[in-house]
Amino acid sequence: MMSFNPILLPMLVLVCLTFLVWIYLFALRIPEIKFKKIDPERLRDRAEAHQLLTTSAAASNNLKNLFEMPILFYVAAMLVVLLLIQDTLLVRLAWGFVIMRMVHSAVHCTYNRVMHRFIAYFISCIFLLLLWIRLAVYLLSS
Repeated sequence: MMSFNPILLPMLVLVCLTFLVWIYLFALRIPEIKFKKIDPERLRDRAEAHQLLTTSAAASNNLKNLFEMPILFYVAAMLVVLLLIQDTLLVRLAWGFVIMRMVHSAVHCTYNRVMHRFIAYFISCIFLLLLWIRLAVYLLSS
């Protein structure tokens, strides 16, 4: 039986965050399309859709963001699991990344103040960079 790796918890939380933003996006987008009486065929072009769907644009952009830097997090987390690495610092860095991504999403999907969003994004990237440095040191010293 495989032992539980604590890095799975922040990974699952990030997956939940992604689905929450996805649900939030459609909770905004579908009523916006109906209210503005937009023919869904007009949304085929991403640039035009972005211009038409201003109310849900931030949530849409945030969902896209959750498939950018987090990919590196998922890869690192899966390496930790596959290689059976048990490292408290890696787990703390993972939580730091995920918590800052949660802050980033909260700002992005609500009042969307760019500097607040950027600070959360930047700090999350520092956590991710440190996580990868720690993982690289572990892998190269094994």
